[in-house]
Amino acid sequence: MPKRVPPLSETQCQKARFKPEGPNALHDGDGLRLLLKASGAKLWQLRYHFGGKEQTLSLGAFPAVGREAARRARMEARALLAQGIDPNQYRKAQRRTQEAATRNSFEVVAREWFAKFGEQLAISYRPKVMGRLEKDVFPWIGRRPISEIEAPELLELLQRVEARGTLETAHRERTLLSAIFRYAIATARAKHDPAADLRGALPLPPKKSFPTITAPARIGELLRAIHGYKGDPSTCAALRLAPLLFVRPGELRGAEWEEVNLSAAEWRIPAARRKLKKGTKDAGAPPHTVPLPRQAMDVLGDAHRLTGTCRYIFPSVRTKARPMSDNTLNAALRRMGFEADEIVSHGFRHMASTLLNERGWPQDWIERQLSHKPAGVRGIYNMAEYLPQRRAMMQAWADYLDALRLSPPGAPLPELAGPP
Repeated sequence: MPKRVPPLSETQCQKARFKPEGPNALHDGDGLRLLLKASGAKLWQLRYHFGGKEQTLSLGAFPAVGREAARRARMEARALLAQGIDPNQYRKAQRRTQEAATRNSFEVVAREWFAKFGEQLAISYRPKVMGRLEKDVFPWIGRRPISEIEAPELLELLQRVEARGTLETAHRERTLLSAIFRYAIATARAKHDPAADLRGALPLPPKKSFPTITAPARIGELLRAIHGYKGDPSTCAALRLAPLLFVRPGELRGAEWEEVNLSAAEWRIPAARRKLKKGTKDAGAPPHTVPLPRQAMDVLGDAHRLTGTCRYIFPSVRTKARPMSDNTLNAALRRMGFEADEIVSHGFRHMASTLLNERGWPQDWIERQLSHKPAGVRGIYNMAEYLPQRRAMMQAWADYLDALRLSPPGAPLPELAGPP
C-alpha cells in the first residue's frame, strides 16, 4: 500500500526554497506537488495517468494560486479523469473555445465590418459611426460573442441612448447594429440579426423638416456657389438640376438616360424608384412626369455629351455601372461652405414648395410636382395631372432662380412670377 503523503501547510509553501542538491518538489498528495525552480518560482503541478502514460497538468504559480485553489483544481481534474476526459486536452479545448469567442466578439466583428465598409460612408460621418460604437455599444457588449447576443441586450443599450434625450441617435444605432449583425451572418459568425427584432421597440422620433434656405438673397449666394463649383462634372450637373427640378435626391442621383425624353422636355421617373405610399404596388403605378424647363434642358444637354453612353445620367466617380452615392451632393454643399443645419440636398424641395406657395401657385400643382400623392386611387394613377400647368410653373421657377443667381450684390431682388 503506497505511503500516504501528509498535506502541505501554508507555512511550508511560503518557506520552501530551491536547493541545488534537491529535492525540489513538495507533495500534497493525490498527484499534486509544488515544484521549486532555481529562478525562485514555485509552480503547482498535477501528475496523473491517462491512456497508460504519465501526464503533467500545470495549475499556476504560488502564491498567485494558493494552496486551496490548487487543491480545488486537482479535484476538478480528477473529476474529469473519472469521466474519461484528459484534463490537458480539456483545457486546450477550453482555450480554443475562448480564443474563438474573442475572435468572434461583437467588437472584433464590428471593427472588421467598419474596416471593410467604412469607406462607403461619408468622410465626415465615419468618426461618428465609430464614436457611437465605442461610447454606446462596446462597453456593454463588445466582449460578448456576437452569436450569443440577443434582442433584450440590444434594447437595453439603445434605451440608455434614448434616456439621454437622443432618440434619433438610438434609431440610427439600431440600424448600425443590424448592418454589423448581417455581416456576421454572412461571415458565418452569427445565425440571426437580433437588431432587426427591435423594429417598433423604440418610439418614433418626431418628424423634422429638412434644413433649407428660403431667403432670396441667400438662395442667390447658394446658386452662385453651385455654378462656380469645380468638382466632378456629373456632380456639378446634378447640383445644378437639384434646385431646378426639386425631385427627391434618390430619384435624381439614380436618374437613367432612358427615362428622359429630351425631344418632349420630360423626365419620367418609374414607379419602382418613387417613394410610393406604403402598400401601393409598383406594378401598374405610373411614372412621375417632371416637365423640364429650358435651364434643365441645357444642363442635361451638356451632361449627355459626358455620360450619354452610360446607363446613369450621374454615374459614380468610381464606376459607371452605379449611380453616384447618396451623400455626394451633401458633401459638395459642405465643401462650398453650407452647413448641414442650413441646407441639404432634400431641402431644395422645401425651398421650392415654400416660395411657390407664398407666391400663390396652386397647392395642387405644387404637391403634384413634388410627387406627393393625395389619398385615394385617383391621386395614385393620374400621372399627367396638371401637366401643362406644372410646365408653366417649372419654367417660372427656373427663370426666378436664374434671376436670383445673376442679381448683382446690393441690387433689388427679383420676384417670383405668379400663376398665369
